[in-house]
Amino acid sequence: MSDKKFTPVKLALEKDKRYAWCTCGHSETNVFCDGSHKQHEKAGSLVFQVDEDKDARICTCKLTSNPPYCDGSHK
Repeated sequence: MSDKKFTPVKLALEKDKRYAWCTCGHSETNVFCDGSHKQHEKAGSLVFQVDEDKDARICTCKLTSNPPYCDGSHK
């Protein structure tokens, strides 16, 4: 059974922009890092860029095997 709170977020990613995907699950924005991992003594974010503008489904459950992109693991 899927949990709506872990539904991936569809975002328009911009070429050459740096993104910091939250890996700890404590960020108030969930998808992107807000530094909350420091308070919880968790690993930092996954920084990534894309080579071209594109729409992507970003993982919120943190179980994906293809971070930061959703692979359906939340189901």
